[in-house]
Amino acid sequence: MTRLDNIVALVTGASRGAGRGIALELGEAGAIVYVTGRSVSGGPTTDNVPGTIDECAREITNRGGRGIAVRCDHTVDADVESLFARIRSDHGRLDILVNNVWGGYENSECRPLPLVPFWEQPLEQWDRMFTAGVRAHLVASRLAVPLMLPQRRGLIVSTSANLEPLPYLRNVFYDLAKNAVARMTWAIAQELREHSIAALAVAPGFMRTERVVEAFRRAGALEFRNRPGGPNETTAYLGRAIVALASDARVLEKSGQLVEVGTLAREYGFTDVDGSQPPPFRIRAQAST
Repeated sequence: MTRLDNIVALVTGASRGAGRGIALELGEAGAIVYVTGRSVSGGPTTDNVPGTIDECAREITNRGGRGIAVRCDHTVDADVESLFARIRSDHGRLDILVNNVWGGYENSECRPLPLVPFWEQPLEQWDRMFTAGVRAHLVASRLAVPLMLPQRRGLIVSTSANLEPLPYLRNVFYDLAKNAVARMTWAIAQELREHSIAALAVAPGFMRTERVVEAFRRAGALEFRNRPGGPNETTAYLGRAIVALASDARVLEKSGQLVEVGTLAREYGFTDVDGSQPPPFRIRAQAST
């Protein structure tokens, strides 16, 4: 396994799901990993879905890295500024930022995003995706760069969705938000290239996260998880993609791109936990009527 000993990383939105999977793989590679979220031990979790940043940090340490949990609401700038001030005080630098925090999915039934016309969708979903998602990625990136500039290296990754060959993501708010993340990544890469800091967007497949499993359970449809087209990727597959990128001395050549986990697996030779290499995920176009 590639080692990332003494590398300082931050994974936002790591109480569970993709963020947790990324953080654990970075920890297993030996990194010092700060993990953020609002769910902490002894308190309520989002929509009562299992997972806290404290549990994640402990598991990182158990795997050989060093996990540091910091409660942070990424819609509150003061929280985010305090987080980066702590990283500066602790280490004076940041090597990897993974922007994974997101909003818009919160609901008591863990239902997926509604595939309904945009005029029937609540604007609250837009606000959460663009505030807790797109804006949160920009704010964290803005604060991370000064911690990367002195050593003239760094990696900023934003988790996104597959956008090629330009499918419609079947929800106007979600489609716009994910395209905004990809474009923002491309734009900041233009300004960071001369400083040898890479910025990429990474698109995983349909992952079997805690929220996805809980959604199936609350819908009384657990048996559908294992059917074709179901959530077959683990979050470790995405995490291994991030580790591979962080270990690539030529990663700057990819800066500005949206890359897919399935493609990276074949390039770098990593697998999911079962030894498979799921191909790049494709969102099916909505059937015409």
